[in-house]
Amino acid sequence: MSGRGFNKPSRSLRLYSLIFLFVLYVPVLFLPLFSFNDSIYVKFPLTGFTFEWYGELFEREPVWNALMNSLKVGISVSVLSTVMGIFAAKAITRYRFPGRGPAVGFIMLPLVVPLIIFGVALLVLFSRMGVSLSLYTVAMGHLIVCLPFSVATLIPRFEGFDKSVEEASSDLGENAFWTFWRVTLPMVFPGVVASLILTFTVSFDEFIMAFFLSGSEPTLPMYIWGQLRFPKEFPSILALSSIIIAVSFLLIFISQWINRGAHVTSVKGD
Repeated sequence: MSGRGFNKPSRSLRLYSLIFLFVLYVPVLFLPLFSFNDSIYVKFPLTGFTFEWYGELFEREPVWNALMNSLKVGISVSVLSTVMGIFAAKAITRYRFPGRGPAVGFIMLPLVVPLIIFGVALLVLFSRMGVSLSLYTVAMGHLIVCLPFSVATLIPRFEGFDKSVEEASSDLGENAFWTFWRVTLPMVFPGVVASLILTFTVSFDEFIMAFFLSGSEPTLPMYIWGQLRFPKEFPSILALSSIIIAVSFLLIFISQWINRGAHVTSVKGD
């Protein structure tokens, strides 16, 4: 009976979960609602229903330029952070070496230190080195932000399968590289995909690093921030924000679905 009571959520816990989700997501859901409003003013009651702001959005070339900049940075950062995260997670889970704890803490540091500190520090560093601000500097800043997410996603994958499979591959004559390529990587592949999706989403939505490190080529969050100063542009920004929210939610759900499927598969395998 105690086991059943522990596994079954209480009514108060369910109520708390509903309140938490309501407070967290309802304000965000107002953005898509007002994006269909037939007025430039965000207020109730709504004056009408229109797709005008979405049509106007797709006619703006600066929006698409900023979107392409964010895609370039997001894709490159997600690939680099995932590759680095794979080797970092493998080293953390497979080897014991001096300074392992401090090294893990150093990798995870951007999760607890305000990003504005990293942004200012990198801006000062690049200016001292004479490096011009561009999409490359934005990508370097985003790499610092995304690497901890990649490592945190991949560590459970490396800890979740039988290490004796790698040992069997080595015993059969495979070297370290081919063991990793043919055995380890397929086993952690769901985590790799989840890391790619998660880090791309984090990079695509990131603003603070881009604010300090972007040059003449703004990313999409920077473009949105710049347009908020013009009231007539606000409805189109609401439409753009609604599209970003929908895509971000879709990517996160895909990532969670992949992680859940991998977990179920590993449990059945055990």
